[in-house]
Amino acid sequence: MSKHTKSLALAGALAAALSAHATTVSAQETEKCYGVSLAGENDCAAGPGTTCAGTSKVDYQGNAWSLVPAGTCATIELPADADGMMRHGSMEALDRDMAS
Repeated sequence: MSKHTKSLALAGALAAALSAHATTVSAQETEKCYGVSLAGENDCAAGPGTTCAGTSKVDYQGNAWSLVPAGTCATIELPADADGMMRHGSMEALDRDMAS
């Protein structure tokens, strides 16, 4: 193998290792947060009859989650509901704002 080929192989391996590390770090810095996405903008889990990402039917649907920066879910403030009650994100599925 030529010196040039070895250099390319080493550069490729280094790029792959850095990419894998960046993906791992990124995944560790987010968490699932239920009830914070707008209709059709959830990352996954939108209850029975849905397939996953982008399937929530109403804004802030309680059983649909989105990835948010780690440690921020419970502090995300959302618009008040129809009764004037403030809503926040949750680390667990909620029974509020469910699709009909």
